[in-house]
Amino acid sequence: MIGRVWRGWAKPDLADSYEKLLTTETLPALHRIAGYKGTYFLRRTLDTGEVEFVEITFWDSMDTIVAFAGEDCTKAVVPPYTQAFLTRFDDRSVHFDATWCP
Repeated sequence: MIGRVWRGWAKPDLADSYEKLLTTETLPALHRIAGYKGTYFLRRTLDTGEVEFVEITFWDSMDTIVAFAGEDCTKAVVPPYTQAFLTRFDDRSVHFDATWCP
């Protein structure tokens, strides 16, 4: 299994709206992609007031990530309507071999 890690940051007044978009539309849509296994979605407020989000999506293999993200599979997939909620974001995702340890 592969973990794909990406971070984005939002102003406090847009953070709840971004989280709602992600949890009600974006992440549920990933379930239609073969090989997608789920997501950990993390949120914290920084001392500056900015809100940081970390998304760790899980996939069967790098081939399934390429099917989702394209040949340049480290390039972040952040549609323009999502970018409107963010002050900045990683333009690249990173991938890790993942092992489930209950």
